[in-house]
Amino acid sequence: MNRSPANQTLLKSISQSLIKRHHFSTSNPSSLQTIPNSRTNSLISPLYNLLPHTQNPNKIVDIICTNLKERKSTLLDKDMIPHLGTQEVSRILLRCQSDSFAALTFFNWVKNDLAFVPTVHDYCIMLHILAWSHNFSHTMKLLSDLIELNKSKPDKVSIFENLIICTKDCSWEPVVFDMLLKAYLKAGLVRDGLITFRKMVKLGFAPKIISINFLLDGLLKVNRIDECWGVYEEMGKIGIRGNTFTFNILTHVICKSEDIDKVNKFLEKMEEDGFEPDIVTYNTLIDSYVRKGRLKDALYLYNIMYIRRVMPDLITHTSLINGLCKEGNVRDAHKLFHRMVQIGLKPDVFSYNTLICGYINKGMMQEARALLHEMIKGKVTPNDFTCLVLIEGYRKENTLISAVNLIVELKKFGILVPKRLQIDLVVALCRVDKPFAAKSLWERISQDGKEPNLQIYDELIVAFCKSNYVNEAIQLKDEMLFKNIKPTLTTYSAIIRCLCRLNRTAEGEFFMRDMVEFCIHPDATICRSLVSGRCKEKNLNEAELLLTLFAEEFQLLCNECYNEVFKAVCEEGDINRSMEFQNRMQRIGYTPNSLSFKYAIDGLFRTAA
Repeated sequence: MNRSPANQTLLKSISQSLIKRHHFSTSNPSSLQTIPNSRTNSLISPLYNLLPHTQNPNKIVDIICTNLKERKSTLLDKDMIPHLGTQEVSRILLRCQSDSFAALTFFNWVKNDLAFVPTVHDYCIMLHILAWSHNFSHTMKLLSDLIELNKSKPDKVSIFENLIICTKDCSWEPVVFDMLLKAYLKAGLVRDGLITFRKMVKLGFAPKIISINFLLDGLLKVNRIDECWGVYEEMGKIGIRGNTFTFNILTHVICKSEDIDKVNKFLEKMEEDGFEPDIVTYNTLIDSYVRKGRLKDALYLYNIMYIRRVMPDLITHTSLINGLCKEGNVRDAHKLFHRMVQIGLKPDVFSYNTLICGYINKGMMQEARALLHEMIKGKVTPNDFTCLVLIEGYRKENTLISAVNLIVELKKFGILVPKRLQIDLVVALCRVDKPFAAKSLWERISQDGKEPNLQIYDELIVAFCKSNYVNEAIQLKDEMLFKNIKPTLTTYSAIIRCLCRLNRTAEGEFFMRDMVEFCIHPDATICRSLVSGRCKEKNLNEAELLLTLFAEEFQLLCNECYNEVFKAVCEEGDINRSMEFQNRMQRIGYTPNSLSFKYAIDGLFRTAA
């Protein structure tokens, strides 16, 4: 940033204007200096001159400056500290302008050791001293501290205006305003950064292009697209030429603004300014075209790159492969992939994943698997996403066994599929009635150090029982107990229902007693299964005992179970037995309903016949 004589004159007039306003508002709550000073100014009294020099409050500035110059560790006697006020702090900083180390030592002593909050004015003097001495690292740190301190105040002040005011009394470098702009953006205060930029331009300063690039990038990230172009227009007015980074940021702006038709004009403008679009520019535009479904335009730019001797890189090809795959043109995508290899580019995992996804979306699992083998052969290690899309592809094609084989095959190559994907596959196999494959895969996972968990055991047991492989389910339940995993209601319910379905109701009752020992109460589903099983066996006495047990022990009165037994009793045609059964059930809480009366009437008809 240049400081011309005209700029100095303009700055002087604005500085004086701000200073007048600053002095006028010192008694006003909206004063620029709103960070309070808890200390009172020293009282100037002739009597103090009778004291020794080191104890004279009138000499406090001289004492501290001398001690700083001599690099003394103690800057001031404790008794003198209450006489140190805002005016003294500013005077000492101004007298230390030529010694930034001494000024910073004093400033930190005031701020840290005395717990005395310097004013914004003091901060700005210190910033000018550091910037003048080219101590930029400390300048940026102090700017960050001041911004953080200022933004937490309810009555924020203008740091920029305070920096201008301080230029009247101390040496300064325009770079401090650039640094303020960057410090705002670093703190995420894009709006404050934009305001600072506009104030700099208004005063006639020409910010450095690197600072403007920071601003453009910040505006882009918060989606303030129009203001990006506003900054770019201001650059032209004050004669600042952009660089490659500027144009690449603006390329992102164009892509984000949805106005892709501006691209050609923008590229021409770049060339007029002497900047050839580079690989970043083209990649940004191609990616934007692909995301917006304008593949022809993206391929056109790809050909233009060769004409302008900008060699497409891996990112360029991957973007185009992605675009071709999205349109379902996997064959052309694979041709472009081969072309990329032929010009000497080594595909990475992202390139492979993009093409694999294209094949999977077309249901071409064999081609996707072949590409995986090619990937491994080329020493490109598949990542979690590779495994995920392949397994999901097999799930989509309802060929989960192929997914299991894939996991086994990858393990042989030393590639471990993430445990969460394998566990999800175990669950999926259970839910498509492939319990043996699920169990086999789970055993492999367990061998790798994965502790078996309750959810997977329940899924396996339910799957085995659903397919009537109850003995395998019982083995898994025993394995759970061996591994100190407590079975759940789901575990027992699946086994009991399967046993009853297989006419092994007595074993089902045994498991019910077993679950009660684990303090797991049976539910209505288990009740219906056991009662139904006994009714199918024509063992009505046992069925009645079960009804009584569920009512008295578990307070479970299932009318559906009661009606099933009552129906079986009525079908025997013994009306007396039916009435006696009904009376016994009513005494323990069962209430007949309309279906019960229907069964009773049907029984009477059978007796009459």
